[in-house]
Amino acid sequence: MVIMKPLNLISRIVIAVSVLSLITAFYVPLWRILLWAPQYPEGLEMKIWINTLSGDVKIISALNHYIGMRHIEVSMFPEFGYMIYILGSIITLGLLTALVAKWRGLAAYFLLLVMTALAALVDFYLWGYDYGHNLNPEAAIKVEGMSYQPPLIGTKVLLNFTAYSGPDLGGWIFIGVGLIIFVVVLYEWRRRK
Repeated sequence: MVIMKPLNLISRIVIAVSVLSLITAFYVPLWRILLWAPQYPEGLEMKIWINTLSGDVKIISALNHYIGMRHIEVSMFPEFGYMIYILGSIITLGLLTALVAKWRGLAAYFLLLVMTALAALVDFYLWGYDYGHNLNPEAAIKVEGMSYQPPLIGTKVLLNFTAYSGPDLGGWIFIGVGLIIFVVVLYEWRRRK
């Protein structure tokens, strides 16, 4: 039988502090894409922030144009227009979870974090698929049957480039918060047994 106790005070503090750490995502990059090739041994880097891009975006975009990919521009990401509101909502709901101190609220909040992470990965995959497969037939360089979808997570070889895609500081903070909330969920669940 599950006893309906409020969340432990320590759990509530851990939830609040971890959720407040998500504020850093407004100020640090969330994701990064790195490219290496013989002509770029030092590598090229693109960082994805909550509402913009930085790094070698113009160089990467110009190189991609030769193989028929569109120029990378902030305007091609409608997500940049509403990501700050999603993050603000996640932080607010996390603080409410700590304040209300209900087991079901904590479980729902953890589920929200998981679903948000999955939605972000699916969105990034779909963007990458479209970007890497919807090529200009008039491109200067054409390789029959080749697509250039960047890796979702990890490393992939695309012609003479090795591409890496993965979390940057903000992404790792999100992962850390998710793991902390998961540990609190397990702890509170066991406490109720």
